[in-house]
Amino acid sequence: MVWFLAAAFLALFPVDGRAQNRERQQIMAEVRMLHEQAMQLQLLIIELKVFVTELSEQVGVQSSATARGFADQRLLIDDVSGDVRILREKIDDTNVRISSMSQEVEALRLAAPTMPSFEVLTDPETGLPVDPLDRAFPPGTGASRAPVIAPGVSPQRMYDTAWADYTNSQWELAIEGFEAYLATFPGSELADDSQFYIGQTHYADGQFEQAVAAFDLVFQHHANGDVVPEAAYKRGLALDRLGETDKALESFELIVDSYPDSTMATLARQALDRLSQR
Repeated sequence: MVWFLAAAFLALFPVDGRAQNRERQQIMAEVRMLHEQAMQLQLLIIELKVFVTELSEQVGVQSSATARGFADQRLLIDDVSGDVRILREKIDDTNVRISSMSQEVEALRLAAPTMPSFEVLTDPETGLPVDPLDRAFPPGTGASRAPVIAPGVSPQRMYDTAWADYTNSQWELAIEGFEAYLATFPGSELADDSQFYIGQTHYADGQFEQAVAAFDLVFQHHANGDVVPEAAYKRGLALDRLGETDKALESFELIVDSYPDSTMATLARQALDRLSQR
């Protein structure tokens, strides 16, 4: 190819004699130089291809090693996460048990001073032991005995039992349970809720006078409780059922004035509008 270009160049630009030889020699020298540079460039291209191939192989090996490393690391992280999850579940279970034990201990502490001690009484006719409570409230006298609370029962368990009776429409059992809770744990956080649900149970059972009396006790003994607005609203509903519209209006107005931003205030305003339209 190079010699063909040189011959073509000479054919295009012919010269005579010595000048022609000098030009031809110069062209031939330049052609040889170009040929050598082309050979060097070809060698460089070959070396570059070899280098790229080796580099690609090294990158492939490194990528495989990195992928294996990531996979091993992911497995390790998954194993650690599983162990942490199991440990967290065990800690949560331990916390629940500790909380339950704390409530049991607190129940024992609160109930111990109030546990009465009775002497063992026997029936003179049969010689068998007699329950002191049966002696104090003999059958047929109309007297009611207070519910017997097992010592060590936690406040939460007692409250949950009464709540379960309430949700199952066991009105009498629910009232007895909440009253027993108030008698045993009068200063607990759920005391105001227990008194409220006594009124709520009477209301659900259609005993509106008893409901009003129970809701009044919420105001008297738990004035700072969070159920006061709802107790006032339900008290107003019970009074309305009894036909005492004026007292019902007062109860609803109390909510609007004292708790204007509460949900019960919205319901109380609706009740006031309804009663005003009668």
